[in-house]
Amino acid sequence: MPVYQDETTKTWYVKCYYTDWTGARKQKMKRGFTRQRDAKAWERVFLEQQQGDPDMTFRSLYELYLTDIQQRLKASTVTGRISRCEHNILPYFENKQINRITPADIRKWQGEILTKNFKPTYQKTLNEQLDMIFNFATKYYGLRKNPCDMTGTIGRSKSGRMDFWTKDEFQRFIECVSDPTCYLAFQILFYTGLRCGELLALVPGDINLDSETLTVNKTFRREHGADVITSPKTENSIRTVTLPPSLVEQLRQYISQIYDIAAWGRLFPFTRSKLRLAMEKGCAKSGVKKIRIHDIRHSHVSLLIEMGFQPLLIAERIGDTVEMVNDIYGHLYPNKHRDLAAALDSIVSK
Repeated sequence: MPVYQDETTKTWYVKCYYTDWTGARKQKMKRGFTRQRDAKAWERVFLEQQQGDPDMTFRSLYELYLTDIQQRLKASTVTGRISRCEHNILPYFENKQINRITPADIRKWQGEILTKNFKPTYQKTLNEQLDMIFNFATKYYGLRKNPCDMTGTIGRSKSGRMDFWTKDEFQRFIECVSDPTCYLAFQILFYTGLRCGELLALVPGDINLDSETLTVNKTFRREHGADVITSPKTENSIRTVTLPPSLVEQLRQYISQIYDIAAWGRLFPFTRSKLRLAMEKGCAKSGVKKIRIHDIRHSHVSLLIEMGFQPLLIAERIGDTVEMVNDIYGHLYPNKHRDLAAALDSIVSK
């Protein structure tokens, strides 16, 4: 298409038509070229970029992505992704056309994320989130290339160290927990490896005192002031966990004292914040190092590893995969590798 000269300014401008990502026909105008050939070169590049590439803003892409995941993912997962995007991704890319976002732009954004006081694992999570959104655009909206593909990642998958309590540390801590309900809740977390949400979703019907087991088939969270119970984190999370007899007796006494609870009523009718407060008080009183509530799950796994149980059995008990157990907890197995080498040596030496 031809370019035009502005008679007033004696500069050149482009006015051309193209079809956008929705199929609508639109006009594009660009002014201020001092030479006609510069205007033609810009027009040629612009039209090439529109062939198969959407010109929507990143905000528009994000809204499409959000609608898509809201139909497919759990509300808690969507909430986490919204928080990551709206605090650390949208402010940077919001008004940019996605077909104009380059690998250099991604590198600049990564640089800003690296200057913030984020954990390396969170840095990696943010980078993966941005990559997901651009992959969504390439798969469903005709973006030819994901600009994240050429930039590499930031952060790392694993934290530098894992916090957990030994059996002795847990014993010192639990002796300083005065609230009887929290006392039992912490006992269950430590000796079963349940996630906090799984614990808070337990109802009387989940406990089988005769077979000494509990069933995990749901999870609890507090969202916008409302109690929400949904399916657990993954399909592997649905499981039956065998309980130590001493814990069964504690549960028997506890349930017998709850006179007005319905079969579907929660055994622990409070939120994570109550456990967190009890944990802070117990740590302060006992002198045991502070860890997160989720780290009690790590403590359970480390205890099982120390007792010699294999990854397959551990994965079944905590509702994870063997690959996940090996990836997260493999560093806790050094003594087992030495035992293996010693066993092999005894065979070789014969």
